[in-house]
Amino acid sequence: MRNTASLLAVILSLVLGAYPDYAQAATSIPGAGAARTVNSMADSDRGAPTRPLAGTLSDLDAWRTYKRRFVNDQGRVIDTANGGISHSEGQGYGMLLAIAAGDHETFDAIWGWTRANLMVRDDNLLAWRWEPDQRPAVADMNDASDGDILVAWALTEAAEAWHDAGYKVAARRIAVDIGHKLIIPQSAHGMILLPGVSGFASEDRADGPVINLSYWVFPAFARLPLVAPDVDWAELSRNGLALIKLSQFGPARLPAEWVSLHGQEPKPADGFVKSFSYNAIRIPLYVAWAGLGQRDLYSPFLAVWQTLRNGGLPVIDTVTGQPVEWFADKGYTAISSLSSCAADHTPFSAESREIQANESYYSVTLNLLALVAGHMRYSSCLDR
Repeated sequence: MRNTASLLAVILSLVLGAYPDYAQAATSIPGAGAARTVNSMADSDRGAPTRPLAGTLSDLDAWRTYKRRFVNDQGRVIDTANGGISHSEGQGYGMLLAIAAGDHETFDAIWGWTRANLMVRDDNLLAWRWEPDQRPAVADMNDASDGDILVAWALTEAAEAWHDAGYKVAARRIAVDIGHKLIIPQSAHGMILLPGVSGFASEDRADGPVINLSYWVFPAFARLPLVAPDVDWAELSRNGLALIKLSQFGPARLPAEWVSLHGQEPKPADGFVKSFSYNAIRIPLYVAWAGLGQRDLYSPFLAVWQTLRNGGLPVIDTVTGQPVEWFADKGYTAISSLSSCAADHTPFSAESREIQANESYYSVTLNLLALVAGHMRYSSCLDR
């Protein structure tokens, strides 16, 4: 009997190794027995089976416009609303979009610039910010974990799409250092992801550790086992979802941008504006993209997005639950459409399907990413 069980375990490990996305989904269900795993996956992934990233950006005119406006000839992705800087997050987004558009040449340009200009630390992580008018252009050597994750994920996808082992090696180096330097396996609140190597841990701040839930790039956690299986990405994903549910602050039940895990319950971190704003809007994007969460997880976001002003979404004060300003561009509404689709199959609005070419880098980027996520996982919401 013991030998039979061992043989079955080996067979199961081989199957899950061949299909890492299924392995991640199966292990991300707390207490998952066989029946509960199947049912939970059916409930949480309401879209079509996930398509590969490559080729999911069908609007190639939008991609060409994006490149012309935001990617220079050297492969630097330019944040037009933030003084023309570049950052690891933006380079990662550009690499992902290039794969989605099937643009190998632009991917290589963006990766080449990133490697030459941001991989200047003494490890395999990326300096988070590059300023064109400063010397040195990288004044802060700290990293940003979301940028590290996005670049590692993009390299993982590129290795598969274009059969290039070099990308896989680079992805593994970054992913391993994420595991060693940014993931705390055992905190009072379980496994957590620090926003950067410096400045956020318990020893760095009186209210530490401090996290940013928008840095949990959930769709990446299903793919990074391909290059770094020794990191427990499934547990990081599982605990991130739990922390989102625990970080529903104030009357609107929304997470703040920066969350302190000092103490028994999460709370908005000291020294930061206690708002649901430009960072946190990515939380439902990543959750929906990964096909995770039940409708109740999306409900607080959808509730505040019911009323738009001039086509834009509100920035919410998490203490009062009231809008304090409005997102300037309409492209952000694509995240609302994606969330509604993930929650209850609502088709994407016509406005969110149309790329606003004259809007800022961040708005257009998130608009494109939401559409890519929709094509990958919820194609029925875009086919109607």
